[in-house]
Amino acid sequence: MALDYFAPGVYVEEVDRGSRPIEGVSMSVAGFIGFTEDVRGDAELFKPMMVTNWSQYLEYFSRPASDGFTDFDAYLPFAVQGWFQNGGGRCWVVSIGTKLPGSQPPSAEETATKVLTPGGKPSLSFNLQLPEGGSAPALPASSDSRILIQVTESTPKLEEDPDEDSVLPLDTGEFFTVSVQQGGQEVERYEHLTMNPEVDTAIADYAITALEESEYIQIADISQNGQPLSRRPANGYYEVAPPPYIAPPDRLPRDVQGMRDDREGLQGLFEIDEVAMVACPDLMRAYQEGLLDLDQVHGIMEMMLTLCENSFPGPAYRMAVLDLPPVKLGKNDNQAVPPQEQKPQHAAQWLRTFNRRSMFGALYYPWIQVANPRNGGRPLMVPPCGHMMGIWCRTDESRGVFKAPANETPRGVTGLAYETNMREQELLNPLGINCIRNFANYNRGIKVWGARTLVEPDNIQWRYISVRRLLSYIEKSIEIGTQWVVFEPNDMDLWERVKRTVSNFLERLWREGALFGGAPSEAFYVKCDGELNTHETMMMGRLYVEVGVCPVRPAEFVIFRISQWAPNQ
Repeated sequence: MALDYFAPGVYVEEVDRGSRPIEGVSMSVAGFIGFTEDVRGDAELFKPMMVTNWSQYLEYFSRPASDGFTDFDAYLPFAVQGWFQNGGGRCWVVSIGTKLPGSQPPSAEETATKVLTPGGKPSLSFNLQLPEGGSAPALPASSDSRILIQVTESTPKLEEDPDEDSVLPLDTGEFFTVSVQQGGQEVERYEHLTMNPEVDTAIADYAITALEESEYIQIADISQNGQPLSRRPANGYYEVAPPPYIAPPDRLPRDVQGMRDDREGLQGLFEIDEVAMVACPDLMRAYQEGLLDLDQVHGIMEMMLTLCENSFPGPAYRMAVLDLPPVKLGKNDNQAVPPQEQKPQHAAQWLRTFNRRSMFGALYYPWIQVANPRNGGRPLMVPPCGHMMGIWCRTDESRGVFKAPANETPRGVTGLAYETNMREQELLNPLGINCIRNFANYNRGIKVWGARTLVEPDNIQWRYISVRRLLSYIEKSIEIGTQWVVFEPNDMDLWERVKRTVSNFLERLWREGALFGGAPSEAFYVKCDGELNTHETMMMGRLYVEVGVCPVRPAEFVIFRISQWAPNQ
């Protein structure tokens, strides 16, 4: 606004007095942590990597031309695939390794990058040059340690000062160049190479002999009998990865937990603001393999719930989807059993042993059956967390975050580890264990038949997943959408603008069906006046706004009361 007017005229001034609309945040971004087949490209071990579809997952976490799954049946690939199959969109993936801790290190032949001829036959194999001693590194190698090999055309050697009578060597097409690249830069180059070990060095160099001097790679001749031209490697780019990182078993809990400052592991995942739901499916694989005992599993689950509950300085808005360990408590409390042997009473007994309640956690029973590509498509039981979070995302997109993510069909599921009936669910549902049931008798297939949080059973205010997520959605959206208020003059004009901004946002939610009430006044209220903002609070630079909402709750129990009726004659 102009401070002075000196000349007569018309002055137009722009004054910002209206409310600013609040845009709802996304609650449909997931975070996964577990084992992967490989870590390639821009992805790094222990670091969260954004993935938007299954093809991109394969690009970062699978070997070239692979299906993305592992030979030891890691659960993370199944969870991420289930996430995308069931409607999930963007997610973040943290790889904690490509081998189980304590595994036997693979041989150099197993880790070698094999280069084929244009006819598809073996030609050369490449490995990284290991440090003295020939053992794999104790700590995970960074993505910068990967080497890129480029094979291109070449020619035979030419004399520097050829005579007029010199005969040029015949270019038979067998010659090639190997370029060794790291970090986008060429670090070594070998020209005039051939697969002929008896070649005249005045014409060309035998590839194996020439690359013995390399400081970056090891080379081996794996070609079959034939002429040098038929054994020549095909042109192209070939990635040479370092030996896989194999952690000692006692390091696994630290790798899962990670470091907040280094943006690694679970704590690094929670540094990504958009992640609103997290899961660690391979916690169950580690437990089944005896790498973690039940107390260690409980400790990591506790950490997941604690991280979800602590989101200072903003409101807590993340939820952890836990998996039931396949265990029957008794004489062997720490011994895993096949998921098919875990009955509803065992699930209830485990939850009493875990004894951790939180409105920011959810639990599903039983494990689900999916097709295992590494075993000819035969069935495999996996934890349901990834498929369930995909259903959360699907429900958010189709109906809204206020709709309970239940009575939905999980895609990619061919069966259940245990088929729970209604009487058995009467045991689990009050405890907050959501059942996945097979309604084959009703021709309805498999349905998710529960939508409760792990809050204390008597805390009915936060009983449902949809209510918890709706309130988190409202809180986080208001927090981000009212940042413009900071440092504005704290007067009655600002109070009214804030009230209009928040009221417009809540009225939009009411019209979408997220809030209960026949009118906006019945669905919510926004209070920002002199009663809340006294002279003392204003002197301290504070502005208080009180918001109350009436969320819709799922019709979990539908009761029809039917009686005989005789009309008056």
